[in-house]
Amino acid sequence: MTTDARRLVPRTDVVLNDPRLREAADRLGRPVVKAAVTAAQQRVRDGDLAPGEVAAAAVAALPGTAGGLRPVLNATGVVLHTNLGRAALSDAAREAVAAASGHTDVELDLGTGKRARRGRGAVQALAATVPEAGGVHVVNNGAAALVLAATALARDKEIIVSRGEMVEIGDGFRLPDLLASTGARLHEVGTTNRTSRKDYEDAINRDTGFILKVHPSNFVIKGFTSGAAISALKDLSVPIVADIGSGLLRPDPLLPDEPDAATTLTSGADLVTASGDKLMGGPQAGLMLGTGPLIEKLRRHPLARALRVDKLTLAALQATLEGPETPTWEALRMPPETLKHRTERLIAMLAVEDITLEKTEAVVGGGGAPEVALPSWSLSLPEAYAKSLREGTPPIVGRVERGRLLLDLRCVPADRDRDVVEAIQRCTS
Repeated sequence: MTTDARRLVPRTDVVLNDPRLREAADRLGRPVVKAAVTAAQQRVRDGDLAPGEVAAAAVAALPGTAGGLRPVLNATGVVLHTNLGRAALSDAAREAVAAASGHTDVELDLGTGKRARRGRGAVQALAATVPEAGGVHVVNNGAAALVLAATALARDKEIIVSRGEMVEIGDGFRLPDLLASTGARLHEVGTTNRTSRKDYEDAINRDTGFILKVHPSNFVIKGFTSGAAISALKDLSVPIVADIGSGLLRPDPLLPDEPDAATTLTSGADLVTASGDKLMGGPQAGLMLGTGPLIEKLRRHPLARALRVDKLTLAALQATLEGPETPTWEALRMPPETLKHRTERLIAMLAVEDITLEKTEAVVGGGGAPEVALPSWSLSLPEAYAKSLREGTPPIVGRVERGRLLLDLRCVPADRDRDVVEAIQRCTS
């Protein structure tokens, strides 16, 4: 007579009383732990697990934190990988976030005991990094910075923008739709490939809110092209708003074609908007730098309250600006020779057939510097490894090209190389 599998499944309350699961419930919450137990019990019913292994299987399936997001080793060769959260924060920024997670003086002057400007430390750090700006403000992302500018300066008015700068910013969101949602009207000038100062000059009228210059950071148009520089437009008697996108605050020889905030301001822009989580290497944030009166107008606009950043972002932003070089900065400058040496060492440790060294190229990613190629080296494995490594602990994400899985160590901390080796070894055992 066959025993009903359901009678073999240990009771939920008994499993939850396992000391390991009681500790996990205190750390992660009872619903998360109970869900893991339920899944393990179902495996018993399906015949995939022995009844006595339910508690251990539930423990193994628990997430590392209650937040649900799993830390991933980025071996894609894409430094600012949008699907992996773009910039990895520096240790200094992570420590700042942890310190800010409790009660903080985010809006309190401890000396006087009175209310103070929110996030004044981060604001001061941004202003000190770009002294060319008369004022600075921070919102929750780059798109929000543009929305605030359009709402405050051009609601029921016109924004003059080149047809060649009407970009799609990702996930199907398009700049024209974003700006039109604020109540502004777009006045397109020029053509896809050529726009002149006269195009802008002829478009100015009493309904003009501002001229918008957008850096097309995620694509390049070559050939018969031309555009009007900000320096050629600064005397046209209307404000110039420049969205530089990728968050480069000062010139960088590694990225000569990427506009930076300091240079853009000195060229004549009244307002510059940028992202904090791209080339700056910080948390997601929308940076706004411009003339003092203009920034104050934006800061006091009612919409600014809805777009303000939280204390964790402010802490990470200040630590990024004032702290050591970021992981993004280091990854962009990782010497190819260093990567080759690390990769060769891993291959020697693995001693597995069909795992080879391959010369590759990494990219900046995150919608920035599309023409910059970073010479690199990768560990080349059969494509079949990709799924197992993604689903392992820690998850390791590479890229698949021509039937091979490439693991580029550029964004993998050197002290995690052993984790990569052990993960591959588990796939081969």
